[in-house]
Amino acid sequence: MSKNQILGLERNVFFTGLTSFFTDTSIKLIYSVMPLFLLSMGASKTAISLIEGIAESTASLLKVFSGYWSDRIEKNKPFMLIGYGITALVTPLYALAGKPVQVLLIRFLERIGKGIRTAPRDSLISASVQNNETGKSFGFHKAMDNSGAIIGPLTAFLLLSLFPLNYTHIFLIATIPALLGVITIALFIKEAKAQKNENRLAFRFKQLPRKFYFFLIVIFVFTLGNSADALLLVKTAETGIDKSYVPFVYMIFNSVSVFLAIPAGKLSDRIGREKLIILGFLVYAVVYFLFGKYNHIGIFIILFIMYGFYSALTDGTQKALVSDLVSKELKGTGFGLYHAVLGVTLLPASLIAGALYDKVDAQAPFYFGSAMAFAACLLMVVFVIYNRAHELNDTK
Repeated sequence: MSKNQILGLERNVFFTGLTSFFTDTSIKLIYSVMPLFLLSMGASKTAISLIEGIAESTASLLKVFSGYWSDRIEKNKPFMLIGYGITALVTPLYALAGKPVQVLLIRFLERIGKGIRTAPRDSLISASVQNNETGKSFGFHKAMDNSGAIIGPLTAFLLLSLFPLNYTHIFLIATIPALLGVITIALFIKEAKAQKNENRLAFRFKQLPRKFYFFLIVIFVFTLGNSADALLLVKTAETGIDKSYVPFVYMIFNSVSVFLAIPAGKLSDRIGREKLIILGFLVYAVVYFLFGKYNHIGIFIILFIMYGFYSALTDGTQKALVSDLVSKELKGTGFGLYHAVLGVTLLPASLIAGALYDKVDAQAPFYFGSAMAFAACLLMVVFVIYNRAHELNDTK
């Protein structure tokens, strides 16, 4: 094994994964109780969805600019330090929040950090990969990300069991892993050498291939029905289980995703990304349909297992496909646009889901999400046909 590798992975890939593990432990520790915290303030389902939508969508615009600027200056690490640093600094402020609007402000600031770091981080991973192991590398990153998403909700479950409805302890403890993530970047992550490109400053959108924009359309359609997971937690809480068990149920989803993320990434390297994404969208459509149809904790546990399967199939694979579609010198910009579409679409998605939940019934947002996932699945099939047709034309 090369001295530049750890556990068969490039050092940057390994330590970026470790950074995400620490940070997601912090974020998911908070996120797994946030719907309960907001409900305790009297927030409606629409308000909960709106907070997530505004925070994700507004901050996501930064992903385009951070991705572009990281390409322009040929550096990713500074954006990661600033982005993860902001998250670590604002995390303890949740302990001071007493109104939903204050939670919105803090959540918005935390998502600004994510907007700054995400595209440069993915660009760094992509630039660090050797030997055609992009799927494996993004699969590892997703596995580490979701490992933190296991530890976070588990910690929240234990804290809520010891201190029922006392959220202050959770918010303060969540600061510790967030700080560890920043330290990991500062000490262990190095810049990946980027390919020199004299036209870097003269970027035009037409420099990115049409199939990349086609894929973004697919992602837009899917995300329009993919509202925040907060509504899944709200619906789980409405089954009547003890509130301290809600983070534990959410942990099941992340556990399944962790175990399957790396195998799914390796499989995408062998058989192609598109097949796994299509399967993932189909699984999502089934899961959301059944979330709408039933209201039983036993069924929900099975659905959270299936939801983890969907996550493993798609999250890392979609990023690997973006890496395949975009040239090396424009990866930061490509990842920025990809994440921006995800984030910006989450605002209307959250508004639609919240309004359907409050104004129609508890089933409506999940049926809508199922329908949009199935539509995205069909578009993904068209995407595959489109690519094959162009490849055949290119060989003639």
